[in-house]
Amino acid sequence: MYCAHDIGFSAGGRHLLEAASVAVRPGTVTVLIGPNGAGKSTLFKLMAGERRPQRGQVTLDGIDLAGLRPAQLARLRAVLPQSVHVAFPFTVAEVVGIGAARGRDLPARIGRALARVELGALASQNYELLSGGEKQRVQLARALVQLEASEGPGYLLLDEPTASLDLAQQLLVLRLMRDLAAEGAGILAVLHDLNLAAMVADEIVALKQGRVAVRGTPEQVLTQACIADLYGVDVRVGWAPPTPFLLPQAASRA
Repeated sequence: MYCAHDIGFSAGGRHLLEAASVAVRPGTVTVLIGPNGAGKSTLFKLMAGERRPQRGQVTLDGIDLAGLRPAQLARLRAVLPQSVHVAFPFTVAEVVGIGAARGRDLPARIGRALARVELGALASQNYELLSGGEKQRVQLARALVQLEASEGPGYLLLDEPTASLDLAQQLLVLRLMRDLAAEGAGILAVLHDLNLAAMVADEIVALKQGRVAVRGTPEQVLTQACIADLYGVDVRVGWAPPTPFLLPQAASRA
């Protein structure tokens, strides 16, 4: 299990996180939600190992991340940040293979990953010539190659993976997250779109002012009262089986 235990983190004189705990279990999708400034990105970076908590600890299968070398951590979890800058004119296949363990099967792993994100035909394309959404899916394929070679069940951390994607590709990413969970991986994702969170999550963890305000299934968290408390807006929660969906009240009157 991939866990954040009572995490505290401050910067610039502000408490960004206080006693925040999250548990990501193999075979499940956990989604972080909350308003801007709630601490989602900070918690994500701490769980990814990009930063170290000032209080509390992050553990992966019971081992403190602080005690793992970068190469060890890379064999246990893969990360898709919000944005990735590529400084050289690599091909799509070369970008997908960056950081992956070398081996005779690497071209096959790259091909499988690109097929899963529906970009197999672009393997030899210059990465810089792609659209923003295509680049996002290439980076997802890179994480998939890393995840395939992970030791144990493997964990995938995704920071706003649908932000630059159109509707069809958003749904592709959600299906892929569910498929990976079904294959045994543990998934942690930061999502702003609450309807997408409702569709994909086994558990939603909602942050507010650096603390975990509520956690539970989509049905337990995505209620009118919870959303009003988190975001300060009124919503109408409807049901399109099997998940809830949210419609802002201002839009519903249009």
